Amino acid sequence: MNAQENQISFKSLFADFVAITKARLAISVVFSSVAGYLLGFSEFYPFSWATLILLTIGGYCMVGASNVFNQIIEKDLDALMDRTKSRPVPSGKMSVKTAFILGAVLTIIGIAILYSINPKTAMFGAISIFLYTSIYTPLKTKTPLAVFVGAFPGAIPFMLGWVAATGEFGVEAGTLFLVQFFWQFPHFWAIGWFLYDDYKKAGFFMLPTGRKDKKTALQTILYTVWLIIASLLPVTGFTGELKLSVVSAVVVFLLGLWMLVYAVKLYKQMDAAAAKKLMLVSVSYISLLQVIYVIDKFIR
Repeated sequence: MNAQENQISFKSLFADFVAITKARLAISVVFSSVAGYLLGFSEFYPFSWATLILLTIGGYCMVGASNVFNQIIEKDLDALMDRTKSRPVPSGKMSVKTAFILGAVLTIIGIAILYSINPKTAMFGAISIFLYTSIYTPLKTKTPLAVFVGAFPGAIPFMLGWVAATGEFGVEAGTLFLVQFFWQFPHFWAIGWFLYDDYKKAGFFMLPTGRKDKKTALQTILYTVWLIIASLLPVTGFTGELKLSVVSAVVVFLLGLWMLVYAVKLYKQMDAAAAKKLMLVSVSYISLLQVIYVIDKFIR
């Protein structure tokens, strides 16, 4: 095999790795963990580049493993949907055996790395992968409650960073968990709305009523309101060492209103375009929220 063929082979393997671990999603999840770590370190829990790097690598391994196992379990269903039929396993680019080995290796490496930070970080990482693959994934074809179950592993990364920094799970980590927990609902219901027809091909139940109706749109609004309330808890002074200044709280509130406007637009317009806009806004919202939390810590 010549150098050019080696290069093509490596590019193909790398592309398959990126696809099966859902690299873009994994990186956004790792971003949440990094934000949580930056919020958690203090004079009592000094900053450590080594810990931050281990958290980043271990976090990616855990998210990647979850995505690999998810695609193994759903390979036949993924083949039915336009959005997922070209993924490595359903398309035949990667065998189930190879994917399973990759998922197992990522799991072992991820847990080992997170355990080297502290046992609690490894425990929550393991809980996340178990809930995602063993409960959330099978429930997607059974009940709309799958989104509720999936919100638990989905909310772990933000607080995982705090636990990695402090070795403790308290009101601070719980608050970070709560914020990302409520965020899951408008985000995934928006996705479930504009991909409704594609999900229907595989029999996935992603909307709370199972339909694109006013009740689903109303619940999206209500959970966005809960999200806004949860995001403002640090300004109350009841969240331990997790604090937020009044000025930053105002910015966070305005950010929440921005997302709420698009949730209301979905209720009014009831179409895929409005749902897609809400999804895009929700992605920007959670990233900006985390950035604001971190910046506020350093300028207070």
